[in-house]
Amino acid sequence: MAEYTGQGIFKIKNPIQIESYASVAGAKEGKGPLAEYFDEIIDDSHFGCATWEQAESKFQLEAVSLAVRKRNLVKEDIDLICSGDLINQCTGSSYGLRDLEIPFIGLYGACSTMAEGLLVSSVMTDSGAVKRSIAVTSSHFSTAERQFRSPLSYGGQRTPTSQWTCTASGAVVLKSVSEFEKNKVYITGGCIGKIADMGINDMTNMGSAMAPAGAETIKRYLKATGTVPSDYDYIITGDLGEVGSTLTKQLLMNENIDISPNHRDCGCMIFDNEKQDTHCGGSGCGCSASVLCGYFLPKLESGEIKNILFLSTGALMSPVTVQQGETIPAIAHLVHIERK
Repeated sequence: MAEYTGQGIFKIKNPIQIESYASVAGAKEGKGPLAEYFDEIIDDSHFGCATWEQAESKFQLEAVSLAVRKRNLVKEDIDLICSGDLINQCTGSSYGLRDLEIPFIGLYGACSTMAEGLLVSSVMTDSGAVKRSIAVTSSHFSTAERQFRSPLSYGGQRTPTSQWTCTASGAVVLKSVSEFEKNKVYITGGCIGKIADMGINDMTNMGSAMAPAGAETIKRYLKATGTVPSDYDYIITGDLGEVGSTLTKQLLMNENIDISPNHRDCGCMIFDNEKQDTHCGGSGCGCSASVLCGYFLPKLESGEIKNILFLSTGALMSPVTVQQGETIPAIAHLVHIERK
């Protein structure tokens, strides 16, 4: 079973292999720099459905279905799905996956949910409770904007620090194997995030709100494992965007930790911020999920890279707390992924 080393950090003892993965992206994401890496691009934001919420559910179901079909699996082969999204009560997940009749754990970590799902799925698989599990998340520009910000039809101005919620989904299939195999990709450890609140209450500046949580998690994992940033091909953050990425690197430099050479942020990668007018980049549960499944996992599988830290960051606000003027607590979960 997983070896707990304290402070939310653990090592996976049994081989937990990333067996399959899939990414689905929307039209705007499909015009961005990573377009060629997504498994499927859906040009219709409604995905043939009557509502945006139904569309997001379909995005998530499509990602799961693609990941399962890639390895000629059927739903009966899956023992557990860990899933979440940004809509109230995880609507996108529960409605999207209800017809699969697979044991389900709904998660909410805001934009950190993909890493959270991978942590829960890997530990459940490592424990022997399940043989094969799926971690999946989704987000949709229109469902998130309608819930957290002004109505879309209002046409309000977006601030320079704002980010664009991605319409996307990513799914990863994990399975327990008896021993490590060469040239396969595994989850080998993780770090559960701590809630950080720096007193920021501007919901259009989530990068600044999430940066302290991201920096703390990276620092804690490096210290506990006795590693340095150069030990990894990439240290990947979920969707800090341009402002949050800059701030995170500054906070770590204050601790003499320089991640600049190998840091990549999914929110900065998924859009061309200038040409696509996304200001500080992408955000949403589907941002890091689709970039991980579309861009980074294939590079691990091919051997182009061999060792990454995947860190999803989340702003834990809700529509109610925003309306009440509360500050924005944030969290960052980390997953260590290696190609053996």
